[in-house]
Amino acid sequence: MGCLRMSHRILVIEDNHDIAHLVQLHLQDLSYRVDLAVDGHRGLARARSGEYALIILDLMLPGLDGLEVCRQLRAASDLTPVLMLTAKSTELDRVLGLELGADDYLTKPFSIMELLARVKAIIRRTEQAQASRPEMQPTPVEINGLSIDPARRQASVDGRSVELTAREFDLLYYFASHPGRVFSREHLLNRVWGYGHDGYEHTVNSHINRLRKKIEQDPAQPGHILTVWGVGYKFSEPVKSRV
Repeated sequence: MGCLRMSHRILVIEDNHDIAHLVQLHLQDLSYRVDLAVDGHRGLARARSGEYALIILDLMLPGLDGLEVCRQLRAASDLTPVLMLTAKSTELDRVLGLELGADDYLTKPFSIMELLARVKAIIRRTEQAQASRPEMQPTPVEINGLSIDPARRQASVDGRSVELTAREFDLLYYFASHPGRVFSREHLLNRVWGYGHDGYEHTVNSHINRLRKKIEQDPAQPGHILTVWGVGYKFSEPVKSRV
C-alpha cells in the first residue's frame, strides 16, 4: 500500500503555519506527497494546476475564503475531494461548505488521528469508485418521477432539473438504486462517505434534510426518502400504475 500512496498528492490550504506543517508532517509519515498554500488565491491556483487526490481546505483564509475556493472549483467542474477545516462550530458554516461541494469537514480543534482517518477514507472511496468504472457502468434510475443519470451526474424530479452537490448525488443515487430497503445511518456513512464513526450520524441527517428540500414537494411530509423510526431511512418503492 505504501507504493500506492506515493502517487497521491494532497494539497493543504491553511494559513496557520503550525497547523499546516503539523498536518504535512503526519501525512508525509503515511507516504503522501503534500503541497502547502497559505492563502485562498494561491491555494486555488495550486488546486487548478496540479492533480491532487485530496484538498484539505481551511474555511477562514486571507484573500479568498475556503467557501469561495470550493465554490470556484466546483463551478469549474473540478470534483477533487475537499475536506474542509473550520474553527467555526455553527451548523450554518458546516452546511454552507457541504452545499458548495465539500465532501467532508472537521471542526477545530481536531485530533490528528481523526484527520488521518478521514483522509484515508476519502482516498479509499475515490480509488474504489475509479476501479469499478471500467467493470460496471452505473445504470440510470427512473422511479416515482425521479430521474437520475449517473454518467452525467444529473438528476431531475418530474422533469425539473435538481442541482445537487457531489455527496448529495451519491446519497440519492444509492437510495434510489435500492428502493424499499432500509439503511441505518452507520451503513450510509460506510457506503457513501467511506467511513463510519460514532457521533457522525448527524452528517447523514443534514444531507437527507437538504435532499428533501430539493426533491420533495413537501419536505415535512416526504414521499421519496422516508424515515424508518428507530432504524434509519429508505427510498419509497415504485408506485404501480393503475390500468
